[in-house]
Amino acid sequence: MERRELLKMIAVLTGGAVIGGDIFLSGCKTKTSTVASQQPFPWPKLQQPPAFLKPEQMALLDEVGETIIPATTTPGAKAAEVGKFMNAIVADCYTEAEQAAFVKGLTTLNEACTKKYTKSFMEITPQQRHELLVTLEKEAKAYNTAIALKEKDARDAARKAGTPFAGEPLHYYSMMKQLTLWGYFTSKPGMTEAMRHLPVPGKYDGSFPYAKGERAFSL
Repeated sequence: MERRELLKMIAVLTGGAVIGGDIFLSGCKTKTSTVASQQPFPWPKLQQPPAFLKPEQMALLDEVGETIIPATTTPGAKAAEVGKFMNAIVADCYTEAEQAAFVKGLTTLNEACTKKYTKSFMEITPQQRHELLVTLEKEAKAYNTAIALKEKDARDAARKAGTPFAGEPLHYYSMMKQLTLWGYFTSKPGMTEAMRHLPVPGKYDGSFPYAKGERAFSL
């Protein structure tokens, strides 16, 4: 699976264009990029990420990611260190407005959790985490739809004029879900264990049999 195809898939699953995707594909903002400058797989181990998110914030994002993609017969998002991945992408590829919305979202998520369960996200059970994220998923969908309708005319005008349009950031949970999927399926566990990986490709076979439910092949 190529990176552009992956970003398109994530956009469909989360109902919005992947924030930072264009910058990621064309090059990041810093010379010491930890993610976007990586050359094609095999994937190097993530370097120490920029000092943007705090360790406890990345730990929280690992747990959010693990709730979205839990470990089963294959590793989950936590094993892929999606918290570090989010830190690097948000630092390198998000605008200041998007960064602010994302960081504020970490606080908002815990506030919603405390209101519902009187405990922080790190303290509640896996089932409670799942229930909370289902609620946030519905909230994010309604929020993103309202923003898209409000900005439609301005976005269409910018497209016709060939000028960039900087709209409001997506709901914070949509950002987290996008980055979880993105980080996981470009990680070593995601590419080699969640999907079928052939390190030495064979010949092209356009008639290769497919059984419904089989895992996709990675790059």
